[in-house]
Amino acid sequence: MSKLALLGGAPMRDAKINPWPQWPVWDKKEETALLEVLNSGVWSYNGPKEMEFDKDFAKFTGVKYAISAANGTVTLQMALEACGVGVGDEVILPGLTWQATAATIIDVNATPILVDVCEDTWCIDPKAIEAAITPRTKAIMPVHLYGSFADMDEIMRIAKKHNLYVIEDCAHNHGGEWDGKKAGSIGDVGSFSFQLSKGLTAGEGGIVTTNNFELAERLDALRNCGRRPEGLSEEVDKGAGLYSDEGNFYQGGNFRITEFQAAILVEALKRLPEQNANRDANGMYLNTLFAEIPGVTQMRRDVKETKEAYFNFAFRYNKDEFIGLPVAKFREALSAEIGISATASYEPLNNCSLYVPHTKPSKHKLSETYWNEIDPARFNLPVCDKVYYEESVCIHHKVLMGTKADMDIVAASIQKIYDNAEELMV
Repeated sequence: MSKLALLGGAPMRDAKINPWPQWPVWDKKEETALLEVLNSGVWSYNGPKEMEFDKDFAKFTGVKYAISAANGTVTLQMALEACGVGVGDEVILPGLTWQATAATIIDVNATPILVDVCEDTWCIDPKAIEAAITPRTKAIMPVHLYGSFADMDEIMRIAKKHNLYVIEDCAHNHGGEWDGKKAGSIGDVGSFSFQLSKGLTAGEGGIVTTNNFELAERLDALRNCGRRPEGLSEEVDKGAGLYSDEGNFYQGGNFRITEFQAAILVEALKRLPEQNANRDANGMYLNTLFAEIPGVTQMRRDVKETKEAYFNFAFRYNKDEFIGLPVAKFREALSAEIGISATASYEPLNNCSLYVPHTKPSKHKLSETYWNEIDPARFNLPVCDKVYYEESVCIHHKVLMGTKADMDIVAASIQKIYDNAEELMV
């Protein structure tokens, strides 16, 4: 019998007997908070839990304003609208990201410009940004992907040079730091997701962050039916407050979060620093183990990245070191050994099954010119293609919530596949 679990051998970790840490994490504190909301009868619409979380998250992120919303997709759309991005404008973003990053751009009738990523971080390549700028460019939307940071020094330099907005997509980065500044506090607006798999979660939900009072005012109105924020102050300690229906302010929508979600997030945020520190320590340790294994390479961590927050633990695979074993078969074998799925990166957006704007002509076919502009197939993304089709391996961040002994198992599993790769080549 083969030694490899995929071929009938014993796995390195039987997850049924020795499960990985649970995700999401909760205890009696969440139960108490949820019952408090239930019994209060205040279930939504600027309740005390929402206000508490917004204040706590702003302090945690190091910004003046944080405004909760329904999910991380609408927070991106709100950010674009608050920055005045719309018809005729172009927004530059990486071709390797979740489809919502691009979809929100066409939802405000602007044009997504997909550019390539850095091979060693999978984040947007600043050189590609510079090459893509035109007189129509209005904003840059960097994505801090998996556990890596976009080069915010270069991005902010480019944005300042060309007078562009920077909207950070921080859906994967709750608490990571670049040169001591948290993700979401460097650009004009930060957008976060609290979807179930994220490092901070309430099942769904999102939040936008900014230090700009006028942007905060618009963002607050956009998620709350356009109401004029009464209590939003330029003083850091006041935050968002009550609202008034008097007078016209802004055309908005209902993108509000609920008190139940906010109650969970208040408690979850208290755990996040310790969870992040544990994941970061284990990630660094696992990367040191990778140095001893041929064919796997850690993601580059910039010296400016003072804290790392993981959505997934990602690494690069070289099939040539594994006697030509395709990356898909490697992922399958690793999943069988460790008892948790090892997956590919996101599909490149120029050929992504979920990013298909041409399936909605009634919404997006504003003109023949615009229709052609939003065709994702027009972009060439060779690095994104290489990452997805040849190199990427991603494992859920809950693996990093264990111990060093757990990291040893992951590394030993990769070594086991390396030592027995020929069995998978049949």
